[in-house]
Amino acid sequence: MQNIDNYSFAGKKAIVRVDFNVPLNEEGKITDDTRIRGALPTLKKVLADGGALIIMSHMGKPKGKVNAKFSLSQIVDAVSEKLGVPVQFAPDCAKAAEAAAALKAGEVLMLENLRFYPEEEGKPVGIDKADPAYEEAKKAMKASQKEFAKTLASYADCYINDAFGTAHRKHASTAVIADYFDADNKMLGYLMQKEVQAVDNVLSNIKRPFVAIMGGSKVSSKIGIIENLLGKVDKLILCGGMTYTFSKAHGGEIGDSIVEMDKLDVALGVEELAKKNGVELVLGTDCTATNGLDFGTMSVKEGAEIITCPSNAVPAGFEGVDAGVESQKAFAAAIEGAKTILWNGPAGVFECDAFTAGSRAIGEAIAKATAEGAFSLIGGGDSVACVNKFGLADQVSYISTGGGALLEAIEGKVLPGVAAIQG
Repeated sequence: MQNIDNYSFAGKKAIVRVDFNVPLNEEGKITDDTRIRGALPTLKKVLADGGALIIMSHMGKPKGKVNAKFSLSQIVDAVSEKLGVPVQFAPDCAKAAEAAAALKAGEVLMLENLRFYPEEEGKPVGIDKADPAYEEAKKAMKASQKEFAKTLASYADCYINDAFGTAHRKHASTAVIADYFDADNKMLGYLMQKEVQAVDNVLSNIKRPFVAIMGGSKVSSKIGIIENLLGKVDKLILCGGMTYTFSKAHGGEIGDSIVEMDKLDVALGVEELAKKNGVELVLGTDCTATNGLDFGTMSVKEGAEIITCPSNAVPAGFEGVDAGVESQKAFAAAIEGAKTILWNGPAGVFECDAFTAGSRAIGEAIAKATAEGAFSLIGGGDSVACVNKFGLADQVSYISTGGGALLEAIEGKVLPGVAAIQG
């Protein structure tokens, strides 16, 4: 496999898949440029070597149609500023051959949103899966997707994938395009390398004890990850909304707390698998509950009560919204002394300032363990938002940029965007 450090881009054009799906405000201004900053080392390496850059990305979900709201033209100036060179713009990603051919060493061209073309995602548009003609439409789209990828590939001499956030998708620009470059001319960018290495550190290069923390609202969305982790970890902390499905599975009273009634057997199965594998399963024993959380404004309604109660004895009319004090202590104790840590999913409704204590306790315990030599990987939008909110981002080992991609990698699935390069 080609390595970006050993490759000379002098006199070559490199087409780079980045993840510039950045949040914009109503004026079209970037509110968080983390993803742009993350791609800079790769982009600057190409330019420093004397190469020319063709940058491609998606933004939002335009569903195969041109939509000005998702135009990458809005971020050209910001990317120019970060790169320190003017960035040209191609208003049609599939008709940029002339602009690409004219690029000279040190010049940069950014293509319009890839997802303005349905061929990028490779899904038939305007036809229901139940329609008898769907399979034929799907085949036709796959053929069109290859042609679209071939067009993109024709712009450059080499291909770099530096978009971990889309590595779990077999899209034209993330996987199919790699077929049009030989092994010596396709490679992972620096950001992708770091992401792949971070996942490897927590799944293959494990230093023990290995503690994983899985939070969030639903057991169902995390079951594949939980089952895979139960074959690897020493301790598994389960927190957040899924706590109440476990409480209910044991006949507990959970008031109005979130619960998946059709997953009670799954919760019991997780406990059984943990026992079978000798994994210490840590579940919260108490919670903070309220009868007045306004999810729209993420605030507590005037006159509402906030109480602490056992997780299996939440009063009627109340819902559990955060880990209680005893649970926080148990989580911190379980993390203490860990050498490998993975955190995905908060312990409560951390977006509301009244219910940050559980997630904060986990974040601070991870920071402490990291300072004592642990490797800590934080992934998933909510967990990343937590460490940023609590000012702990620089006190953990690695923060992943890929939500879905990270989860699928942890689940043990092959990521098409990585496989297309590594073979």
